[in-house]
Amino acid sequence: MATGTTPHRFSRFAAMRQTPSTRSCRQATLSHPGLLFIGLFLLLLVGCSTQKAIVTRDDGPAIDGNNLSIDRILVMSAAKDALGTPYQWGGSTPRGYDCSGLVQMAYGKIGISLPRTSNEQFHALEEIDVARPGDLLFFGSGSHATHVGIYMGDRQMIHAPGSGRTVSVSSLDVRYWRKHYLGAAAPAD
Repeated sequence: MATGTTPHRFSRFAAMRQTPSTRSCRQATLSHPGLLFIGLFLLLLVGCSTQKAIVTRDDGPAIDGNNLSIDRILVMSAAKDALGTPYQWGGSTPRGYDCSGLVQMAYGKIGISLPRTSNEQFHALEEIDVARPGDLLFFGSGSHATHVGIYMGDRQMIHAPGSGRTVSVSSLDVRYWRKHYLGAAAPAD
């Protein structure tokens, strides 16, 4: 007798599962991953569309110092003198620099004291829309800066890139820098 009722219950249950209202729920459930994918894709597009562009203005050849204040020229000269210096985490001397130590040293040459880390520098300085030679460029994610460089003109920056490397020049057109750009600041006139 139990065997006779079991198929009946399952067939009744199976019949209940096939009603039009449950069929549409099943279809919505099946398309839910698709909707989730579309939603994530749209969020990704929104994130990409809000990415800041690295906007620069060169008033003349930065190497010649045309149209630049003496302070900007001194900052850039100090950074150029550090080219080839080994990267040293927390370094701020000619024996080794990290990115924010390099910036501190260069701006110290003109009497401007900056906070120690790139994130502290980013939050302490007023952001500008267009970077000129001698300005600072900040990189990271969200509102947390993890790297800073000095804009040298011609879409180039001097920075201390990381462990095992030396202070060097890098193009701002490298995808990594474009993707992680947070903004620019001008602590000097």
